[in-house]
Amino acid sequence: MRDADKATVIRLLILFVALYLVILKVNPIIPILMFAISFALDGVDGYIALRQQSGGKIGLIEYMHYVLGSHTNSKKITEIKQSVGKSFPFGPRIDIAGDRITEYALWVLFLFLHIVPLFVILIIIVRHSITDAFMGAKGTSSKMRTWIGRAVYSSNIGRGGINVVKFVTFAYLMLVYIAGYPLWIGYVLIAVLVLYIVLRGAAEVAEVLAERKESKK
Repeated sequence: MRDADKATVIRLLILFVALYLVILKVNPIIPILMFAISFALDGVDGYIALRQQSGGKIGLIEYMHYVLGSHTNSKKITEIKQSVGKSFPFGPRIDIAGDRITEYALWVLFLFLHIVPLFVILIIIVRHSITDAFMGAKGTSSKMRTWIGRAVYSSNIGRGGINVVKFVTFAYLMLVYIAGYPLWIGYVLIAVLVLYIVLRGAAEVAEVLAERKESKK
């Protein structure tokens, strides 16, 4: 198993422990901190894969500049990412699987705790099932050609925005269950997050359809 894949497994284990601590209603700082660590590790596996593929030539600062949208060495890092995909075709899929397990585990937890309505979970399942099927046929989501794909999905603002909304939403829901914070604020955050997820899903589908239309010309 690659070190990058080990990072994915570790972040999932940390998440599962955090969710169990939520059920036990321990001090909310502990599960939220563990959730934050698990969330942060989502970017570590990508860095590890790039560093290994480049023979240690990609430094952390250089990688962070790339993540934040700097064009310095972006072409080189993009080429290395593509070579990673060719050398380890299951690597990106394992990362996506980790993302899906993380998200489903969080939604199911708060459904179990009677905080999130069932219809929200159904929307998430349908959205992910459709987009995963479309993107699976496309093969990759690294290059978005449509404006909606670039704006909502592949841009740094789009990727960063969804991560911030996810973390804030689920961290607040932990506070709702453990510390009795107002649930209506949680509902507002859930609505924003679901809307964001659906828009990103629409961007993925639009990307695949646009690509198929171009290929037929």
